[in-house]
Amino acid sequence: MTARPRKPAIFSPDDPNVIVTAVKEEPLIDLLAQADAETQQLPAVASATKPRRWFPWRKILFGAAGGLISLGIGLAVTKLIEDLFARFEALGWIALALAGLATLALLVIIARELAGLSRLARIDSLRKRAAETLTTDNRAEGQAILRDLMTIESQVPHLARSRAKLEAHFSEIIDGADLIRLAERELMAPLDREARQLVSNAAKRVSIVTAVSPRAAIDIFFVLITALELARNLALLYGGRPGTLGLIRLMRHVIAHLTITGSMAAGDSLIQQVIGHGLAAKLSARLGEGVLNGILTARLGIAAIEVTRPLPFAALPRPTLSEVAGGVVKSAEKAEGK
Repeated sequence: MTARPRKPAIFSPDDPNVIVTAVKEEPLIDLLAQADAETQQLPAVASATKPRRWFPWRKILFGAAGGLISLGIGLAVTKLIEDLFARFEALGWIALALAGLATLALLVIIARELAGLSRLARIDSLRKRAAETLTTDNRAEGQAILRDLMTIESQVPHLARSRAKLEAHFSEIIDGADLIRLAERELMAPLDREARQLVSNAAKRVSIVTAVSPRAAIDIFFVLITALELARNLALLYGGRPGTLGLIRLMRHVIAHLTITGSMAAGDSLIQQVIGHGLAAKLSARLGEGVLNGILTARLGIAAIEVTRPLPFAALPRPTLSEVAGGVVKSAEKAEGK
């Protein structure tokens, strides 16, 4: 027989049959490990099917508006140069030289932005190809991926020995999936250690600054700047060189990755667990706020590692929140003990 649910009842605190037990609080490190486990178990959220658009009216709008603005600026500069020539010929030549110099600088900036976008797209494509090779075990594709990866990481001097080891394996008969795992162990392991340190340092800075900052606006500005700097440093570490447009595109990918994997939901659950276990009651309000901001920054950094890394995690373990946010937690626990 199934037990019937117990109805609500009123008890007197003086009743000797009523036993009150204290709720055991879990250490904050255990909460971080539990949040990591929940993140691994969360299923990927299927992206919603977008309605088919027959004509890109939005792109046409922005393209036409940009063209009109460019024409207006060009006509204004042309008229200015003509007026200077009419007033004093030397001023006209100076204005013409300045306009040419500005045009050259603009072309160089555009070329660098396009190169940065192309490099990020190449890394994204390489990661997708590597994920497919891990499934198909195509040896020829694995060798091609290995060559592309070594080209991307050729600018990292401390990976010279690892690149030499990988070059020695080109003539050996190794399956495609094993080549990907070998490249990950040789090239990605030292970069992953540096990436974890970058994320940990950024989380500590955010927690300290937001704990002592007197204004919420300063907190928001500092967290935003730190997140952008962290994403850019991680991209540079793994071989990407994003410009301004590349950084914006990279942040969009990081936020999309957080949304798809459900890390944001896990982060919200972690905040509720931390507050529910009495951290806010033990620490000051500002210090507790700083700890939570540091943990969320660490979450963002882990997502940025996933996006900027040229290879998916296969042979090496993914970074966990307890690893990169351990310094923030230890600082909070030291403050708690004082």
